[in-house]
Amino acid sequence: MSEVLAPVAGRVRPLSEAPDPVFAAEMVGSGVAIEPTGGRADAVSPVAGTVVKLHPHAYVVVTDDGAGILVHLGIDTVRLGGAGFELLVEEKSRVEAGQPVTSWDPEDVAGRDLSPMVLLCVLDTKPGAVSSGAVGEDVAPGDVLFRWPAEA
Repeated sequence: MSEVLAPVAGRVRPLSEAPDPVFAAEMVGSGVAIEPTGGRADAVSPVAGTVVKLHPHAYVVVTDDGAGILVHLGIDTVRLGGAGFELLVEEKSRVEAGQPVTSWDPEDVAGRDLSPMVLLCVLDTKPGAVSSGAVGEDVAPGDVLFRWPAEA
């Protein structure tokens, strides 16, 4: 069982509150959303593993036991073409839980009339598979959001 960490600082929300219907319906996978706080900061890896996909606005880390964790920084931020983001690792690199992966500025994203909400999903899981006791709480990067796989 792995601890899944908060990639950014902010208030944890249910994924159903994401302002994107695909994420809100957990079609990508079950997880949580974080309403980020503060300005420029590093987004960290939620787990130890291999960065299998890396874009300025999103990344997927796969754990040694095969769980894929998606971190998506903001809604529709792909439209920014990488502006305002700085990659801190390379695709296919090994990362530790809590290691910075990309630098970004949620306030800059919000200033461009986009939602800075961060989405964290365990890929290919059914809706409701993830349960986090942190919903409604403020977290810092590296705080535990939930454990995966969930206890039966």
